[in-house]
Amino acid sequence: MSVPQITLQTARHLHLAAQGLLRKPSRRATPGDILTTIQRMSLLQIDTINIVARSPYLVLFSRLGKYPTQWLDDALKNGELMEYWAHEACFLPRSDFALFRHRMLAPDKMGWKYREAWMQEHAQEIEALIAHIQQNGPVRSADFEHPRKGASGWWEWKPHKRHLEGLFTAGKVMVIERRNFQRVYDLTHRVMPHWNDERDLLTQAEAEHLMLAKSARSLGLFRAEWLADYYRLRQPALPLLLERLQEEGNIVPVDVEKLGPAWLHTDLLPQLELAAAGKLTATHSAVLSPFDPVVWDRKRAEQLFDFSYRLECYTPAPKRQYGYFVLPLLHRGRLVGRMDAKMHRKEAVLEVIALYLENGVKPGRMLENGLLTAIGDFARWQGAQRVTFGKLPEGLFIEHRQGLEVDAA
Repeated sequence: MSVPQITLQTARHLHLAAQGLLRKPSRRATPGDILTTIQRMSLLQIDTINIVARSPYLVLFSRLGKYPTQWLDDALKNGELMEYWAHEACFLPRSDFALFRHRMLAPDKMGWKYREAWMQEHAQEIEALIAHIQQNGPVRSADFEHPRKGASGWWEWKPHKRHLEGLFTAGKVMVIERRNFQRVYDLTHRVMPHWNDERDLLTQAEAEHLMLAKSARSLGLFRAEWLADYYRLRQPALPLLLERLQEEGNIVPVDVEKLGPAWLHTDLLPQLELAAAGKLTATHSAVLSPFDPVVWDRKRAEQLFDFSYRLECYTPAPKRQYGYFVLPLLHRGRLVGRMDAKMHRKEAVLEVIALYLENGVKPGRMLENGLLTAIGDFARWQGAQRVTFGKLPEGLFIEHRQGLEVDAA
């Protein structure tokens, strides 16, 4: 059987179709869409930066359109989701607990996320903390006072916060909900009463193969070397992995213009047929999070979308090229630009500090309409009544330089 030859545009469309970003949402979101969307992506990275809507909520909004952010909190609280270290700290379907249990049982292999020396040094205190949770129920680190009054800054962790983080990485406690985005922990045996390590535990090799298979499905179209980053795995023996995924009926080879040999998940074969008939079109325009699966692997984003991105929030302001927390802009199958934005919640204003188009992207009516709709929807969802624009490319939003009024939803 000959290997299908596909254009770079088709490759982008197939990847976006797998991620749920090819077409505009066709209906209003429902609470059940939270879990199904995360299952589609396999995982949802957590980040706490709050200058606009926090990343996990934004990643869902980019795919679902307007929805109440409480739905994500509810999905965690209702037991549909869990948190653990996957790509980074992530929301995951709780049904995937088995994929991560081997990591929990070998926390010393988790690098900076687990400090064995700390856990041993404070063993008595930590045992008392476990007993406290057992007797009194779930806790937050905020429930405990810091012994050094006046200590501040994110690096000044309370001892109990550090204890809980260690217990979390070691799988002794799990996050059962978030209150004001603060983790609430309970004992794992209470959260997962039916789990039995002796009966249910997967080996590391078994779990990692399943992660790589999920990565293939969520990427949709991929070069072999892109797979491991999705769950932050070490690079596997790729020929053996690809052979096994083919034997399992998960992937088929394709050849992509400019990218060369690549792989397509078999779930996307119907879309490949549409593409061959010229019917696989991209209609969606959206503001993306820097931690969206489409862009979090910077090398992949550069190879597939010709989009070079670097997070600059930890770069000193004078040295930033684009801004503090810059949001990629998706328009009809392309990453066409990026914007530095800030949500002023008290004033109900979304400030677009600066917007940049990628090289070769020219302002035009279709692009302008797509971006205005995406930015307006993004603003409205966050409760903004107005959008203000700072630095803009020449020729873009000429009629809206004074800002954009946002109608109530």
